[in-house]
Amino acid sequence: MNKKRVTKAIVCLILAVLFFGLGSITKAWEIVDFSNFSLSLAKVIKCLVIAFAVLFAENLIIVILDLFKTEDHRKKTVLSLVKNLMRYIAVIAIICGIIATLFESAGSVFAGLGILALIIGFGAESLISDVVTGAFILVDNQFNVGDIIEVGGFRGTVTEIGIRTTSISDPGGNIKIINHSDMKNVLNRSDNNSKAVCSFPIPYETDLEALEKKLPAMLEEIYEERKDKMKAAPIYLGVDELGGSAVVLKFVAEVNEADIYSVGRMLNRDLFLKMRAIGVECPFTQMDIHQK
Repeated sequence: MNKKRVTKAIVCLILAVLFFGLGSITKAWEIVDFSNFSLSLAKVIKCLVIAFAVLFAENLIIVILDLFKTEDHRKKTVLSLVKNLMRYIAVIAIICGIIATLFESAGSVFAGLGILALIIGFGAESLISDVVTGAFILVDNQFNVGDIIEVGGFRGTVTEIGIRTTSISDPGGNIKIINHSDMKNVLNRSDNNSKAVCSFPIPYETDLEALEKKLPAMLEEIYEERKDKMKAAPIYLGVDELGGSAVVLKFVAEVNEADIYSVGRMLNRDLFLKMRAIGVECPFTQMDIHQK
């Protein structure tokens, strides 16, 4: 449970009750009507009660939603969207409540909302574009919370999908917030298994044919030790490069996208230890000098 969110909800409730009690003690709830619009102690207190009561309700709903734990990426997306939507609904509800309190007229509320919509329409074209694009992302199910995606050269896990933006966190904990209208050429890497790649150098003096005969058993042994991370035994693809000081062999292992880098490091380690066990050492940089 989000303790910060619970604390915030309790504070809002206490403030709402406090101002409600203040209004009752001072008899400020009595209607004071000077004109269609008037400002009085009663209305100020009513506005504060409305604001804190709505904020309490918003935080309470979000706390309840946080209790629903699921591993399904689609359900996580829906929960994230609902929590983000609650913030916008709370702001609109507070604005409507304050307008209704100050003007005491339903027509004034609708007029205020109309003016607000007009301001948004003229001054926030990007906002509308973000909201519409976000709707298409959700309907088309392009990606969900928990998916690993790559966009604009940034690769990470989707942590939140809101009304306007999507938050992506990389393995280092850096969070990038991208407007939906900027989510172009998105690569969803969670749809299929990925391949961890390992390039392993061996000395030129190594008997390559003899080594290749031992590789299947070696790779199967590595798979037995790493079944929790690998989908199948690593595959030997052959000689990838004839380098200046080594023959570079290439291996790949099928893994989940989230494990692509960790398994690559594991494969480097395991191959190094098992190659050393059969007498194949990693080569050092060498230089041949020819002198007449």
